[in-house]
Amino acid sequence: MIDRTDELPVKRQCEILELSRSGIYYTPVTISAKDMELMRQIDEIHLAYPFYGSRKIRNELWARGYEIGRD
Repeated sequence: MIDRTDELPVKRQCEILELSRSGIYYTPVTISAKDMELMRQIDEIHLAYPFYGSRKIRNELWARGYEIGRD
């Protein structure tokens, strides 16, 4: 879609396609293995106890040995 080697500037290509330039220049950041494991644990807890809020999920993670906050 966007060709950086084209003679038409990226800015103009984005204007023509009605795209935001910030999305073109964005480079995704990889998620660490630690964060992936934590997200897996949160998913597991949520599937077992869908009525738990953030505080209960945090407490369950603490019981499993994770030192984290609500955020």
